[in-house]
Amino acid sequence: MSGLAYTAIIHHSSLKGLLDEKVGQYNRPSFIEHDPISIPHRFTRKQDIEIMGFWAAILAWGQRPVIIRKANELIDLMDGAPYDFIRNHQDDDLKRFLTFKHRTFNATDTLYFLHFFRDYYQTHDSLEDAFVPPDFSPAENLRRSLETFHDRFCCGDYFPLRTRKHIATPARNSSCKRLNMFLRWMVRHDNQGVDFGIWQRIQPSQLVMPIDVHVGRVARILGLLTRDQTDWTAAVALTETLKQFDPTDPVKYDFALFGLGVEGEM
Repeated sequence: MSGLAYTAIIHHSSLKGLLDEKVGQYNRPSFIEHDPISIPHRFTRKQDIEIMGFWAAILAWGQRPVIIRKANELIDLMDGAPYDFIRNHQDDDLKRFLTFKHRTFNATDTLYFLHFFRDYYQTHDSLEDAFVPPDFSPAENLRRSLETFHDRFCCGDYFPLRTRKHIATPARNSSCKRLNMFLRWMVRHDNQGVDFGIWQRIQPSQLVMPIDVHVGRVARILGLLTRDQTDWTAAVALTETLKQFDPTDPVKYDFALFGLGVEGEM
């Protein structure tokens, strides 16, 4: 359906009604099969969900079938048990990762991810701790969370500078689309069987929209976003607009905007 046709629909019903309808259409288990979120849904242990949710989100650029295939390849390389492998692997076990590659993500990045996770989970039970800065207020969005995580991830021993490009930060005005998507998966809890809701220290109201070119295009067509650039400023602006429809869970509309774009309805 064309943008003009959608504009006509919006003139005859509320934009909130349209978006809520699309959330209901896409926020359901049938959405999972062809989306990278299917990767962490292979697991029930919290740490496995965190590790593979994070990794699937970081790899999430390009065609979705390829993203899912590459993430499953990583799981196979970790003997089907990411957390156990990360905690207990030997140096010789790392050789199998030397040929792993997805677009610009290569073996150097993979080995550092494994190193970071192993070091981190020696002293922490959940990856959530890495995203919660000191004096974190439930009234703030996740800018400080993402900056805190970036700085922690990128200051580890043996950190390769080339890996920095895979961990976005608002400090560079990045939209942080993939990290915001990962946080949506971990934080939102609505019993619909898509997002996990396994983190409690970050609230859904604090999440920021995972905006990319496609979501931004749909948001502009619908009049939800006026900024031309797809960056952190745009992500926050879109989130604030969506809070007019649901101040406690604005990022649920990611399902609507993503679905409208990817499924070809606009």
